[in-house]
Amino acid sequence: IAFNEFATEQICLSFSGADDIVLLDMAWKINPQVQVFTIDTGRLHRQTYEFLEKVRQHYSLRLQVLTPVSAELDAFTSEKGLFSFYADGHGQCCGIRKINPLRKKLHNQAAWITGQRQDQSPGTRSTLQEVELDTAFAGDGRSLYKFNPLAQMSSEEVWNYIRALELPYNGLHNQGYKSIGCQ
Repeated sequence: IAFNEFATEQICLSFSGADDIVLLDMAWKINPQVQVFTIDTGRLHRQTYEFLEKVRQHYSLRLQVLTPVSAELDAFTSEKGLFSFYADGHGQCCGIRKINPLRKKLHNQAAWITGQRQDQSPGTRSTLQEVELDTAFAGDGRSLYKFNPLAQMSSEEVWNYIRALELPYNGLHNQGYKSIGCQ
């Protein structure tokens, strides 16, 4: 539906982890020109960087890497240090490293596609729909559509897909990581 409704330059795909490789594989088979981006918070695991490179090569993909605004990050770490999130939570750190780059990316988009699923976080994602109006990142009185095509998929189905097609995945999953974010 997403690729039928929006031109390639109006829609982008968010990519970061295991669920997203299934999403990327499906989207790439439909539209190999899909805009794909990832967010490098500056705190990712080495294995995540290696995984991103494997994916880029596997799909001959032009992967846009979003990063925090240097001045914001410098001011934050100068004031609070590198590990303030242990004391005051992740809100400000995630805001600067993840949310702000995402907001900037989505500012000129009409739609985006995520690998979010209902079973990832039953407390916050249990009502996740396959198509939503994104009110968190829309702003400026414009509409931003959010497509979550894997919303109904279970973790088991995701991993069955990855194994069946022998897709690359983050090596940290072999060490027991169920979810992978910042180090």
